[in-house]
Amino acid sequence: MELARLQNILYRLITAPGGVDEGLAKEQALGLDGLAELIRGDDRLSARDRLAIYANAYFYRLLDVCREDFPATAAVLGDAHFHNLITGYLLDYPPTEPSIQYAGRYLADFLRGHPLRASRPFIADLATLERTLIESFHAADATPLAAAALSALVPEEWPALELALHPAVRILDLEWHVEVVVRAVEEGNPPEAPRPGPLKLLVWRHNSRVHYRELEPGEAAALALAANGTTFAAICTAVADESGAADPAPLITQLLGKWLSAGLLLRRAP
Repeated sequence: MELARLQNILYRLITAPGGVDEGLAKEQALGLDGLAELIRGDDRLSARDRLAIYANAYFYRLLDVCREDFPATAAVLGDAHFHNLITGYLLDYPPTEPSIQYAGRYLADFLRGHPLRASRPFIADLATLERTLIESFHAADATPLAAAALSALVPEEWPALELALHPAVRILDLEWHVEVVVRAVEEGNPPEAPRPGPLKLLVWRHNSRVHYRELEPGEAAALALAANGTTFAAICTAVADESGAADPAPLITQLLGKWLSAGLLLRRAP
């Protein structure tokens, strides 16, 4: 048998949603006798039993990865509910990428219509935050704008300065304060139900670590502009409009210092 055909058959059998027996039933040209020609059995394990070991290992590896990627979601749901959740999720969203990193990419979407939301209405937001932390960690790198580079500018150059966000920065609009759940699990504490939002959350990577915090007044509109590329003058206007401060200059200076120290901003080429 050609290698590609053999691989395709084994993949279908190992990933069959109903298990190996369901997969074999669909491989009408194969059957148990044909399977014995592909996989060698012995007195201890038949060809079917050997294949079932791989099929179980495939599912439990995906389950373990999802548990590692969504520890707070798993802690809130408990082992049995989380196991059942991932079982249903993988039926609707089977992996399509070579990297296992993407296995849980759509879990938050799956949860938005899941019955678990009746008792835990925040669970989709919680999975959204945990998935965003992973995406920020794996995002592309870039050299952030340094304070020293700004100090070299003359005052006339500041308004037209072109800025953008670092590729690892994410801004989330959530309905629940799920960041307290994630932080509790990170610190080894039992999770508590979060309070309702709305919540605008900033997620970013700095020095190979991912951080998150609630956006301060004046930040949201300015960083949203920077996400698509904008000028320093436009950022100042956005901070002033959102904050409503009579004199926004101190707030702009404070926020700019925070953004620079966190490595949030890039300088775009004119």
